[in-house]
Amino acid sequence: MTEALQTFEVTEPLRLFWWKGKPNFGDALSKIVTAYAAGRPVRHARPKYCEMFGLGSILQIAERNYRNPSENGNRPWVWGSGMMESIGLGFRQNVRICMVRGPITASLMGIKSERYGDPGLLTAEALPAAGPREDKIGLLVHHSQLGDPRIQAALQAEPRLYYIDVQGKPETVCAEISKCAHVISSSLHGLVVADAYGIANTWLDPEGHARLKYYDYAASIGRVLPVPLKMDDIVAALPQLSQGALPYVDGIAKAKATLLEHFPAELRGAPKHTPVASGA
Repeated sequence: MTEALQTFEVTEPLRLFWWKGKPNFGDALSKIVTAYAAGRPVRHARPKYCEMFGLGSILQIAERNYRNPSENGNRPWVWGSGMMESIGLGFRQNVRICMVRGPITASLMGIKSERYGDPGLLTAEALPAAGPREDKIGLLVHHSQLGDPRIQAALQAEPRLYYIDVQGKPETVCAEISKCAHVISSSLHGLVVADAYGIANTWLDPEGHARLKYYDYAASIGRVLPVPLKMDDIVAALPQLSQGALPYVDGIAKAKATLLEHFPAELRGAPKHTPVASGA
């Protein structure tokens, strides 16, 4: 069935595109944080008919669908989206860019803007922490690494390690992350959500997966991101893991405020959210 492009009042669900190729809490989280920022319901829409591209490394999908002006006149917003690698730039005039995920994305797109932020940083506001912190180390792996025998070996060797399945529902995964003392993740949004809850976290090697998005995100909040932890070194690294306050908390607060302040006004419902104050 062809999905007709329509103009809705703000009480109707916002038409948002997010990647649904494989079950992944990070992509599904887009609906939740966008609904929070918009103050209205959100539903999934195909790229040609969406009003917004938000959370995720999805600009290559926007580029494929908007190299030429849309036949239906649609010009979706880009709000905090990122990329996996450099892409063609001809689509920029056929979409409306209010902000992107980080300065690497902005540079590769030739955007003269310093407004950055991953929408996943709004998780703690959209999904408050599920309870007090527990003495466990959350372990999340990118969907391409699911079933790796080295993960099973680490879990058997160290009781404090707690496996969190990225294929779970975002509400469940985020609740589990919120109760951890520390998080180790090769999933980008495992790191982003941990940051959102103020939980110290360590980047685990995504191995063959592209690294641009990790550095892009880190640069957006002023986070120092050294080389990732190797899969074989997880257990040995546990005694050195920090559990204190994040040193880049001001960068997180600034990104949160920017995401709310620059959410497209025409897509907002009511009430509007008060921007998060820097340093909060």
